[in-house]
Amino acid sequence: MKKNKSTIKMNNLRYNLILMVSIVVICHIALFGYYNSTRTTIGKSSDLAINSLSDSEILEELQGNDFLNANAQDLDDAYWITDNRKLPKKDSLFYLDRPAPIFRKEFKTKNKLKKATLYITSAGYYKGSINGEPIGKNILDPAWTDYSKRTYYTEYDITSQVKKGSNSLGVSLGNGFYNPLPLRKWGRRNLRKDLSVGKPTFIAKLVLQYENGDTQSVVTDDSWKYSYGPIIRNSVYLGTVYDARQEISGWQKAGFSDSSWTPAIIGKGPGGNLQKAFFPPVQVTKTVTPVSVNTLENDVHIVDMGVNFTGTYKIKLTGKVGDTIKFRFGERIYDDGSLNPMTTVIGQIKRKGVGGPGAPDIAWQTDSYVMGKNGTAWFEPEFTYHVYRYMEIKGLKKAPKTSDIQGLYLHSNVSNAGDFSSSSDLLNKIQEISERSFLTNLVSVQSDCAAREKFGYGGDLNATSESYINNYDMRGIYRKTVYDWIDAMKDSSFVDTAPFAGVQYCGISWESAYLTTQYYLYLYYNDTDFVKELYEENKKWMEKVASIHPEGMVNKGLSDHESLEPVPVQLTGTAHYLQCAEIMETFAKEVGDKANEKKYNSLAKKLRGLIKAKFWDKPVTDKINRQTLFSTLLYHNIIPENQLEAAKDSLQKALKNGPNGHLNTGIFGTKYALETISKHLSPETAFEVVNSREFPGWGFMVDNGATTIWETWKESDGVFSNNHPMFGSVSEWFYRWLGGIQPDPEHPGFKKFILSPSTPAGLDYVNTKYESPFGTIVSNWKKTAENTYKYSVVVPKGSSAELRLGLDNSQNLKVYKGKEVLGSISDKALKSGNFELKEGSYTLIVSPKL
Repeated sequence: MKKNKSTIKMNNLRYNLILMVSIVVICHIALFGYYNSTRTTIGKSSDLAINSLSDSEILEELQGNDFLNANAQDLDDAYWITDNRKLPKKDSLFYLDRPAPIFRKEFKTKNKLKKATLYITSAGYYKGSINGEPIGKNILDPAWTDYSKRTYYTEYDITSQVKKGSNSLGVSLGNGFYNPLPLRKWGRRNLRKDLSVGKPTFIAKLVLQYENGDTQSVVTDDSWKYSYGPIIRNSVYLGTVYDARQEISGWQKAGFSDSSWTPAIIGKGPGGNLQKAFFPPVQVTKTVTPVSVNTLENDVHIVDMGVNFTGTYKIKLTGKVGDTIKFRFGERIYDDGSLNPMTTVIGQIKRKGVGGPGAPDIAWQTDSYVMGKNGTAWFEPEFTYHVYRYMEIKGLKKAPKTSDIQGLYLHSNVSNAGDFSSSSDLLNKIQEISERSFLTNLVSVQSDCAAREKFGYGGDLNATSESYINNYDMRGIYRKTVYDWIDAMKDSSFVDTAPFAGVQYCGISWESAYLTTQYYLYLYYNDTDFVKELYEENKKWMEKVASIHPEGMVNKGLSDHESLEPVPVQLTGTAHYLQCAEIMETFAKEVGDKANEKKYNSLAKKLRGLIKAKFWDKPVTDKINRQTLFSTLLYHNIIPENQLEAAKDSLQKALKNGPNGHLNTGIFGTKYALETISKHLSPETAFEVVNSREFPGWGFMVDNGATTIWETWKESDGVFSNNHPMFGSVSEWFYRWLGGIQPDPEHPGFKKFILSPSTPAGLDYVNTKYESPFGTIVSNWKKTAENTYKYSVVVPKGSSAELRLGLDNSQNLKVYKGKEVLGSISDKALKSGNFELKEGSYTLIVSPKL
């Protein structure tokens, strides 16, 4: 029954709050009239009506729920709802069956519908449906954040799915990162202690706009009903248990009798601000067809998907009621053909007692399916994802056909921004495994490994963000990443991951990704608005760094991770501090802060001097990776101009002394070495390194069956991930030096860019494209005869390119725009091959002088 709150008599202070709310409501009605948004009451499954919660219920909610209402306008009038179960009090109880709740709500349309818009999010994961059909293509939604700080919601246009008359909304909830298992990763890190956690909950609002101008709303409140479905357990790490015997037929459709279901509980939300998602969602982007299914002893079936990837699968199953089919996943197999899941074990939990009370002795990636009465079913796990090439199946009496299995390749659905190919099958394969490593580690956060940890480590961002940007449009996801860092960081110490997952020992080389990611958004996309938005926060962050490292030299933290020789943190850590000072100098100039521009310039000079004094002015006698040493010094411009030749000689010697003349560098040194070898020695020298099939190197990985990049140069079958993006910095090198497409720091956003392609012996052609903010940049070249090359170049409208071919006196250059020889280039410029190209399409022919 509807009640007019303004008529309620207030007898004591307890009801004063309601009185104030009433006054506001009456004033609003007097000024604007009734808002034509309606809510359905408990027991009313058809007509939409205004909220009918009693006054005492309203008061109880206002007193007991600090974050009861949404903070986003799109979700006003809606409430966070959940089920009435309490979370277990003991860690061991989290591993018991705990069916995922399912919620439903019926409503009727009244007139001819113009548009239906659904706004929805959750803490944990949700899956929505309308009349039994999925809502949108997003999975593992919403994106992982610190939910106590911010939660992103999604807007769906579901006009075509809403029927005339009766309709039904359905939502199922998964745990995700909001209700993780208390697994002790490495025996010590418990996500229930490290993350903002709670019971899965969701909030939604459906807005129905009619052609006659009327508007109605269906919002989450206690008129929704819930029960429990067939997903008996779900963990983003350990997988899903699905019992088909518990399926409730027709619950997602209108007309279903939910009289035995329970009214939803209006509860607290996770506490953070609600914000509309502005970045690509996680979606299944393609299916992977198995290359084989082999049956071992005891009816164990091994499915080979052909490549290592992140995702789930869809499989046709047959059996009797109650039969249990179990799945395990891994990146490798043993020599006897059996599954080797050891490189993807969650948190290195590999023996009894490590994972904590109730945890499995070995934390495999697993799923289970219990057959229902139908005897045949298609199974697609929800609320989890795996990293695997091989799938082990137990419990099926008959081996599945390859046509009965589809691998579902999922990641944040970023659009392609670059394309690289060459005449070298090896280089193309290295690019392929790099791209696959990038995407499989992009599931709403950019992770270091998408199986064992799934965390957004800053070190990997520092090493590979430019590689990601060269291949994909990262504007949205990297903005989201920076906000994750804002939510993760502490006032007086460094953290390693965003969202914060309890790890905090790596130091500035990891947390500085907060600032470097902003810089690359500025450099590649000219995102000056972001610079201005966060400038004050950035200054505070630099003050924190200064308080942690008052002398300037960085003495704590992780250094060149996975280097084959030691690297002191004083080198790489202080170099990252220097990089941050230079970034802030740039940002201060951008916002017109001359005082701080000067301040950060002075800081950069000081830090450059400290590094030079310790690592260049006097001999380094301690054991050190000299490739990382000299490439770091050159990359960060620490060597004075008059001493560059000596530094180049040192880098050349360090490279020659490397194993098989190859790199032995780690996470940062590899990026630095490829750049400095190309810039200060020659691109041809870098090409010889990349093109090698010897250990250590990318070619060695490829020749040993890698379909994604390994965590270490050395192959690992029991400890280290086979899917790690950090050595993918080689992909950046393909674009920057073989294709030659380089951003110009003086002209961010490719208003003007550098075009410096390289033609090393052993390559016959390279094709490179990059989608700049101004349009598509093309840099292709082909060897057409001995010492003769044809370049095809496109400079987008509104931009220009500084061409750097670096010709010598034995070469001749002709430049064509269309079919006409371009006559505006001076003879001196033609001789050198260095000049500016305005917008347009060009053909350049370099040939020997006759």
